[in-house]
Amino acid sequence: MTLEREWMRGAAPLAVLTLLDRREMYGYELVEALERDTGGLLSMGQSTVYPLLYNLEARGHVKPVRRTAPSGRRRKYYRITADGRAWLEGQRDQWEKLVTALGRLGLNGPETEEALP
Repeated sequence: MTLEREWMRGAAPLAVLTLLDRREMYGYELVEALERDTGGLLSMGQSTVYPLLYNLEARGHVKPVRRTAPSGRRRKYYRITADGRAWLEGQRDQWEKLVTALGRLGLNGPETEEALP
């Protein structure tokens, strides 16, 4: 199963920043984590992740840092910035409100009379 393009466009920055909020990663590491941690639902190739990272960098949400990986290879690692963390928190709040509202409409399954406010 895959998400439609519009859903993916909205979810991708949230997913990447959520992963970077845990720890810094390089691009291909993000590709692998998105595939693994979402059961393939947010599977993105490098040709999608790198432009997304450049966009997040331009918005001040991530900062690249070049250093040597444990393998000995020089890599560009990305870390979330304070602005990125603040944006992510705002998005999490909006996400919770959206899920709650859609749940009230019955999108998460049938509701019983007792559960309604």
